[in-house]
Formats: sequence, structure tokens, C-alpha cells
Amino acid sequence: MLWTTAGCIAHAQEGHEANYNTLTACPDSPNCVSTKSTDPDRAMSPLPYVETREKSRERLILVLRSMKRCNIVTAKPAYVHAEFRSALFGFVDDVTFVFDDDQHLIHFRSGSRTGYYDFGTNRNRMKEISERYMNPTRKKE
Repeated sequence: MLWTTAGCIAHAQEGHEANYNTLTACPDSPNCVSTKSTDPDRAMSPLPYVETREKSRERLILVLRSMKRCNIVTAKPAYVHAEFRSALFGFVDDVTFVFDDDQHLIHFRSGSRTGYYDFGTNRNRMKEISERYMNPTRKKE
């Protein structure tokens, strides 16, 4: 099943994850984290599958839907792209997930679309998503 948001504007995807099997490398700016990064300042651990890819994807989408200012742009069987908007200025961060069936892992990248420094927002967001994904019964704070 393919899910897209009705209000999605075509240019929002331009330059973002044209290949649904890989993640774009983080730029030199400190406003990006990725499970594929070799730079320790940008690296994070991937998420393990919970049983199957389908169950893992369902859990991840539930987590994303529960988060404020999150818009799921694309949800394919092995790829999810979401946008997060900052509350104050409406800056957009792109968060992409790629499902690796060989290793039973979900790789991700979270990066600011514009600007240079994000005050740790992308890393903190991915820590929160990871925590919610790993502990789905945890109460939200």
C-alpha cells in the first residue's frame, strides 16, 4: 500500500532520496545524523526489525504519526520519508528510513533542508523516534 499526503507539493521531493534503497550522505554542516555516516558526530545506530519488515514499518509509522509537526510524505514497503517543521519559523527537516531485509535493520537519515546549525534537533528527534520505536508502550512525556 502506498501512502502519500494529499497536500504534498511536488517540489518537496526534489533532491531528496531519489533512490529508495539508499540514504543521501550528510553534508559537512552539523545539522544531520545518519546510520550510514562514518563521522562519529553524525553517526547513530540503526533500528532493529521487530519480527518482520511489515511489522517494523507499521510500528515506525505509528511512532511518526504520534509526533507533532510530522508529515509523512512517502511510505513505500521499504522506504519512508517524513518532514518535520519547526514550531517557530517552520523550517523543514527531512527524515528518511530505508529497510534492510538482509540485516533486518532500519537505516535512517535526519537532516535540515536549509541552514547550518540545528542545536542538536535532528539527533534529539532521532533519539526520541528510536526510543518510541523500541518501547512502544512507554508513556509520552
